[in-house]
Amino acid sequence: MTPARVYLARHGQTAYNLERRFQGHLPVPLDETGLMQAQELAERASANGFAALWCSPLRRARETAEIVAQVIGLDPVEEPRLMETDAGEWTDRLFAEVQSEEPERFAAFVAGDPMFAFPGGESFANQEERVSAALRDVERATLPALVICHGMVIRAALSSRAGHWEPHAERVPNGALVPLSPEEAKHTDVGSGEALPPS
Repeated sequence: MTPARVYLARHGQTAYNLERRFQGHLPVPLDETGLMQAQELAERASANGFAALWCSPLRRARETAEIVAQVIGLDPVEEPRLMETDAGEWTDRLFAEVQSEEPERFAAFVAGDPMFAFPGGESFANQEERVSAALRDVERATLPALVICHGMVIRAALSSRAGHWEPHAERVPNGALVPLSPEEAKHTDVGSGEALPPS
């Protein structure tokens, strides 16, 4: 198995992660724990010899990338296709509230149903398509590369590469560092904090 030349990292924790609230495209900053996770991620990333640093332009990912950039000496390149799923009408709502009001649709979200779409927002299928296209471009550019993004972006990327839903990709911790290889990711100590739901 050829080692991954691209690694994905989830942004540090935010208050919305802790509250289990959908962030979608909101400009939510890192909280104190998230800032520490970003610093820990930077230290782990420094051992990988990355030659390129990419990130989602959403605030939580950009803040994480800026902290990592200070340690590894690279300027982050923003890529809009790496943004978290547009949560539509669920944006800013608590997971528990949505689960209570729309249990079947919420279950489809949790299960990673490829037919799932946020009401008034994006579908998992559309997200997987844009994320896959972005990562193909990353792989055609300078390598090895680090991509700082979001929980659902990571699970979309790994599931797309595997050709099926990847259960171990469902709960990637904030600040985690994951190889863009489903097989390698299964055996990787991703590090960082509690595996809070992607949002």
